[in-house]
Amino acid sequence: MEVLGVLLTNPMDVYLEAELDKRYKLFRLWETPQDRRSDFLRSHAQEIRAVVGDTAVGVDAEMIEALPRLEIVCSFSVGLDKIDLSKCKERGIHVTNTPDVVTDDVADLAIALAIAVLRKICVSDLYVRSGAWLTKGCFKLTSKFSGKSVGIVGLGRIGKAIAKRAEAFGCQVSYVARSEKEGVGYKFYSSVVELAANSQVLIVACALTEETRRIVNRQVINALGPEGVLVNVGRGGHVDEAELVAALKEGRLGGAGLDVFEREPCPSEELLPMDNVVLQPHVGTGTWETSKDMADLVLANLEAYAHNRPLLSPVL
Repeated sequence: MEVLGVLLTNPMDVYLEAELDKRYKLFRLWETPQDRRSDFLRSHAQEIRAVVGDTAVGVDAEMIEALPRLEIVCSFSVGLDKIDLSKCKERGIHVTNTPDVVTDDVADLAIALAIAVLRKICVSDLYVRSGAWLTKGCFKLTSKFSGKSVGIVGLGRIGKAIAKRAEAFGCQVSYVARSEKEGVGYKFYSSVVELAANSQVLIVACALTEETRRIVNRQVINALGPEGVLVNVGRGGHVDEAELVAALKEGRLGGAGLDVFEREPCPSEELLPMDNVVLQPHVGTGTWETSKDMADLVLANLEAYAHNRPLLSPVL
């Protein structure tokens, strides 16, 4: 039986890479300089039948065209915005991702970011470390998270997990989605602007599509208002970053907790000195436990495909 040739697009998990190398014929794309990668793909085009990518490096139309024997793409992520799904569908290429296993980590971080912004956790930590507590006395008062009205953009697996956690803090939860969810007790709004106008904390947790790109724009930010806090654990493309920066500078928005940015790993430099902003390097799923679970799901999907069994988390 032919050994499955797997292209790993970039370093993403040591355990995953080791297991792929053990089970399949592994090709590491990043080991080839950028200007020679087309030649690399061309030279191994007849061997590569699977690609494993993530939110940093996915599978675009150019890569798909370069790999005529490509049969399956397994994403080490929930998000699929780095994969050309239309091209995959056209070619009959299977696509899988890693839903469910990431839910708790992302939801935990969303709540943590909201609390960190409102309670100024990072600023007060620096206050202690710098010796300011001794020289300047007590730290200034902050704002509590408990009891706040929390609006969630997207009520999928992660959105529901965030809502459950917010409820535990006595928060009033509302949401916006493509349609109202049956059996959900949270208030539904049909527009993000209306949701923002009725929220003190707005959390973005939806998939990035053409419809949701820059869904948080100037109008939404203004509706959230000068006391409002924006948290983004979705994708950087959900938020108009220039408008966000302007609103924070002008006092039209109270604060922001951001795990993702429009141009990663280079967020707007104007965000860096702001003490009402908490920044994270896209680590929503970044725990040992979840990384292992994601890797195992990628491996299980590849194993299922190699043995002609049903895929565990198919997208296409």
